[in-house]
Amino acid sequence: MEKRTDRPDGPLNERRRFYDSENRPVNRPSDRADRGAGGDRAPRGDKPRYPHRPAADRSIEMLFGLRPILEALNAGRTLEKIYLLRSTKNSITQEINELAKAANIPVALVPLEKLNDLTRKNHQGAVAFVSPIDYQPLDSILAGLYEEGKTPLLLLLDRITDVRNFGSIARNAECLGVNAIVVPSRGAAQINGDALKTSAGALNLIPVCREPNLKDTIAFLQQSGVQIVACTEKAEASLETGAVDLTGPVAVLMGSEEDGISPEYLKLADHKIRIPMVGQISSLNVSVASGIMLFEVQRQRLRAAVQ
Repeated sequence: MEKRTDRPDGPLNERRRFYDSENRPVNRPSDRADRGAGGDRAPRGDKPRYPHRPAADRSIEMLFGLRPILEALNAGRTLEKIYLLRSTKNSITQEINELAKAANIPVALVPLEKLNDLTRKNHQGAVAFVSPIDYQPLDSILAGLYEEGKTPLLLLLDRITDVRNFGSIARNAECLGVNAIVVPSRGAAQINGDALKTSAGALNLIPVCREPNLKDTIAFLQQSGVQIVACTEKAEASLETGAVDLTGPVAVLMGSEEDGISPEYLKLADHKIRIPMVGQISSLNVSVASGIMLFEVQRQRLRAAVQ
């Protein structure tokens, strides 16, 4: 092979030249100025070393270990959810399950991989999250509203699983005078830092009730004089017609992001209302839909108050 003779005389990787503001050549800045006395790089302010990695959610306290979780339950602490190793069965896990059931705290039996994803510490087959809010009993809230001469306005959420949707719904509810939000103990969004942030603090102001069975809850509300109004695109009555009187005690029922309200709950509802839409997309985000429904309730009530 012949030797190439057309190579440039200078080096292939010529040192880059730097110029000041007056276009005068200056020496290349040294990295040594950025290093400390020990040769380590000086800290770069608050800039994270790995900006692509999301920050850990420190807004919820995590408990791990069977004994700490059992002690938390005995102390009456409000737990958001408990995860137990599927293959672990002893007297402590049995007691945890009994106490959790009495307190309407969901318990999930999961494989070891799930627990290891939650924490790398020695969890001993049990992990729990402490709720940032305290759930309140629905019957006490409803009784208190009637005793104070107020007209109850409740919001029932059927399987709302997105935490940001839940936070937005809570913000709508607080702004529009909802007295309490009711969620099922299973299949509901976990109330965490994202939910609190999206709610703009509303979850610290509005009561949240966690019920083991929404079907029984609907029956209880109806027996207490509260009409259940379901928001669904399958309804014949449209919201703008005012076909449903919302000035009395009302519980607005909103369905999940994927398939709406469960058929069994729709059958139990006293009224079904759809939100009129003229665009090509036939559905709204559940947080937006809840705001529209709650606004209509307040519009009717404010109008009735001035008549």
